[in-house]
Amino acid sequence: MDAGRDEPPRRAVDRDRALYAEVGEFLFAQDLDVTPLNFSLALEYVSRSDLAIEKAVDAALVEYGCLTNGIVEEIVAERDADKMTPETLETMLEKVEAHLAQVIGVTEGSRVSAQDYGTELKKQVDDLDRGQGVGAPAVDKLILLTRTMVETMRKAEAQMRASQKDTRALQRNLEAARRAAEQDYLTGLPNRRAFEAVLKTREKVAREQGTPLAIVFCDLDHFKAINDTYGHDTGDRVLQFVANLFAQISRNACHVARHGGEEFAMLLDASADEAAQIIDDARDDLANRKLVNRDDGERLAPVSFSAGIAEVLAYADGRAALKAADEALYRAKQDGRNRVYIAAAARQEAA
Repeated sequence: MDAGRDEPPRRAVDRDRALYAEVGEFLFAQDLDVTPLNFSLALEYVSRSDLAIEKAVDAALVEYGCLTNGIVEEIVAERDADKMTPETLETMLEKVEAHLAQVIGVTEGSRVSAQDYGTELKKQVDDLDRGQGVGAPAVDKLILLTRTMVETMRKAEAQMRASQKDTRALQRNLEAARRAAEQDYLTGLPNRRAFEAVLKTREKVAREQGTPLAIVFCDLDHFKAINDTYGHDTGDRVLQFVANLFAQISRNACHVARHGGEEFAMLLDASADEAAQIIDDARDDLANRKLVNRDDGERLAPVSFSAGIAEVLAYADGRAALKAADEALYRAKQDGRNRVYIAAAARQEAA
């Protein structure tokens, strides 16, 4: 009877030991430092207790091959940034404003104190020069005045240090929120918002320097069928794989982003024809891959994508070029998918 009551706790202990051993193996395999942050992430990953962490780690492993302390920090910051509701951000901004007001107050108080000290010190020195107040009382007054000023400055310094520490913590939170707002959690690529910001910058440079800039809009073919046939987890891994494939063709001259769903957008420092060749090579590469479902080893149906391309400088602005690329993509889909089309206006401009 007693042994029966002891058995469940013993089994629980054995499970915990096995779980902690798995966590240790994960940390060792990734060569991560044994820190609370790394241990927490490893525990959530191996226990499959946090889907966002699991997906982010899988995406990082696909893209980088292993984790680092920095990648772990980014994953956790991105996960926690999901808690950045408008109310949370408003509270953070209020704290920033309060800290700024405190810094201004301390600075102004220190300035006034220093001014008063200087005025009083000058008065005492002038009195000494005129032979007034000579003797111990005058010296004592100067010493007291100096001590008061030193104490005031010490208090100001302590307030500044505390404010600086709080402000740095707020800065880290704001930076995490900004990264989360501009990064796709599943693939690790920049998101649509970040892409539009980069498009404006790159377009401005291209117009000023007269250099070619092509915009590419890609869409995975029959992606809904992948999700319906193999499940959303497999669909997510396909998106991660394709994102990594696109990232590998960048050659430091390409900006790749997940525009939404199964859509990807790219900017290449190339003409439309050059971009079409690069993208078509990637399309051919993907179409000939033999992907396997990690869950059961089943071979997936061929995965392909269609793409539309436009030269940015052939249009009034980047948004117009993106629309033209989207229209070319639509034609590629209509004509059978798994192909790359160049927008008509870009062809005329090239000619």
